[in-house]
Amino acid sequence: MKDFVAAFGKLNCDLLFAGMPRIPNEGEEIYSKDFKVCLGGGLPATMINCARLGVPSRLGTFLGDDMFSDFAKGELSKYGVDFVPFKSENYPLNITSAIITERDRTFVSYGGTEKYSDAQLQKIYDVLKGAKIVAMQERILPVYEQLKKDNTVLVLDTGYSDDMSIDTLRDYIKIADYYTPNIDETEKITGTRDYKKALDFLRDYFEKPIVKLGREGCAGFDGDYFVVPEIKEFSCVDATGAGDAFLAGFITGLYNDEDFRKCILMGNITGGKCVTGVGCLTEFLTKDGLNDYIKRHFTKIL
Repeated sequence: MKDFVAAFGKLNCDLLFAGMPRIPNEGEEIYSKDFKVCLGGGLPATMINCARLGVPSRLGTFLGDDMFSDFAKGELSKYGVDFVPFKSENYPLNITSAIITERDRTFVSYGGTEKYSDAQLQKIYDVLKGAKIVAMQERILPVYEQLKKDNTVLVLDTGYSDDMSIDTLRDYIKIADYYTPNIDETEKITGTRDYKKALDFLRDYFEKPIVKLGREGCAGFDGDYFVVPEIKEFSCVDATGAGDAFLAGFITGLYNDEDFRKCILMGNITGGKCVTGVGCLTEFLTKDGLNDYIKRHFTKIL
């Protein structure tokens, strides 16, 4: 029985300087009103949020003996994520310093690029195989191709880049069962911000395509066009991690064999809750909390 969800991805550790009046000039020091260290976004954050929602979650990731790896191990253990460490030739985690002002966020990041040997790809496959659902990133394509042959449900979530296009992502999109692009990513791939035209484009690849519309909610197609609205009571403090949290809610719905529109609603709820605090894992919902919001908002998607 496939009773867990899984992902492979590099951990991010965020040093958050919040309540900054402005970004300092070169050679200048400014004190922030708040500071915290927390795990950042990406597929590891999605697995943590799935675990918080009561879904058995497994993560393959790079870890070392440094202080940030020790912090990450503690956070993963605290939330009950089954993690399998990989050795890295580079610094094992991505490290980001984030300066958060009232208007926007600015980042300074470090992260080495990994090259995967055939032995590592086999180990990654061994970690992910047997999962009901695997969340995909834009690497390790041979692993995903093998998982596709195993009838694993594959959910692709990409990060925005200037050079992204249907051509750069085609190999991943062809094997994914679901893809969850935001409106900016959708425009790069489909050439339009009109969500109906974009959904029509994506229907060539997916039976049930999705386009996240930000404050307008999330559009989809399941035989008819529809939009699941955002949860208005959530007030955005920091949008970091919203996509990862949406993905966790959506995957949780798929894991529990929920209706497609309900899966999107669950993603809107978890993504909306995430942005009410600083940092991508600060504000979250448990299974009971999510179910409470579903009861109050389910009629909006009928």
